[in-house]
Amino acid sequence: MDMKTVRTQAREQLKGFCRVCPVCNGHVCAGEVPGMGGTGTGSSFKANIEALAQIRLNMRTIHEVKNPDLTFNLWGRTLSMPILGAPVTGSTYNMGGKMSEESYVSEVIAGALLAGTLGMTGDGADPAMFGSGIKAGEANKGGSIAIVKPRGQQQVKELLKTVEAAGLVAAGMDIDGAGLVTMAMKGQPVGPKSPAELAEIIGATKLPFIVKGIMTPDEAEAVVKAGAAAIVVSNHGGRVLDCTPGAAEVLPAIAARVKGKTVIFADGGIRSGIDVLKMLALGADAVLIARPLIIAAFGGGREGVALYLNQLKNELFQAMLLTGTADVKNVSSSIICDR
Repeated sequence: MDMKTVRTQAREQLKGFCRVCPVCNGHVCAGEVPGMGGTGTGSSFKANIEALAQIRLNMRTIHEVKNPDLTFNLWGRTLSMPILGAPVTGSTYNMGGKMSEESYVSEVIAGALLAGTLGMTGDGADPAMFGSGIKAGEANKGGSIAIVKPRGQQQVKELLKTVEAAGLVAAGMDIDGAGLVTMAMKGQPVGPKSPAELAEIIGATKLPFIVKGIMTPDEAEAVVKAGAAAIVVSNHGGRVLDCTPGAAEVLPAIAARVKGKTVIFADGGIRSGIDVLKMLALGADAVLIARPLIIAAFGGGREGVALYLNQLKNELFQAMLLTGTADVKNVSSSIICDR
C-alpha cells in the first residue's frame, strides 16, 4: 500500500463529502459544514494553511546533527514522534458514512499505535459517538485520549468517570465546540465555561486534562491556572467561527506566556513533516492531525493511518537534518527565516 492508492480509495469512499484535493487547503470546500470544509467563507480553514505557508526555514547543513531524536514523552509514555491523531467525529454526516463511527475511531487509534504514537477520540450530538471512542480505547489497551464537548458540568464529570474506568491515557475538552448548534438541536446542549467551571471539571478527574481550542494568550493562562495539563492551540479546523487567524499566527504569543507550564499541542493546516517542524519552532511541544487522517483511514484503514503518520515522521526527520535540529524537545525558533 502507498499513499497514492490510499488517496484514490479515499476519494471513492468519501465521494460527495470530500474531494481529496491534491492540496487540502479549504478553497473548494468552503462553507461545506456538515462536510469537510470550513464554516462560512472558509477563511479560518484557509488561514491555518496560509499561516504555515508564509513561514520559511533556514537551511543549515554544517553541524553535528547526524541522527535527530523524534521521540516525545507524554505522561509516562514515549511516543515515536510528536504527532498525534486529533479527535474527530461525525463519520455519517461529515464523511458520508461508508465507515461507521466505531470503525473510523478504531482504525485511527489502532493505526496511531502501529506508528508508535496516540490518537484522540471525540464527542458529538449522538452520545454513541463518545462511547465509540471509549470502546476503541479499551480495545487497544487504553492507548488513546478521550475528548468531551463542553456539556453541562455534571454530564462532563460522568463522562470523565467512563474515561478513567477505561484506563485511557488522558481526557480533555474541545471547548471550541461551545457554539455547536447541531448539538443543541439534538438535545445535547453545549456552551462556554468560566475559569471556575473548568477548574471544577479538571479537579474531578485524576487523569491529565487537555483543553482544546485556545487561541489567545489570556485564555491559555486562565486554563493553566485552572490546572490543565495541556492545551491545544486550535480554531477547530476553521469549522466553528469564521474569520479567525490561523493557529500558527497566534501560537508564538501563547507559547511566550505558558511554555513550560503546560504541554502545548497545536493543530490546523498541518500537511507535512515540515509543517510539524514549523509548529514546534513556533512554540508547540507536539501537533495533532485531523483531515489527513480521515483520508488515510477511509482509504487504507489502520495501515493507511500508520502509513501517513510514518510519512510525516520521515519528512520531519529530513527537515530536522537540514535545519540542524537535534531533538524535537528543543526546537529553536532560529530555524525560522526572519524576512
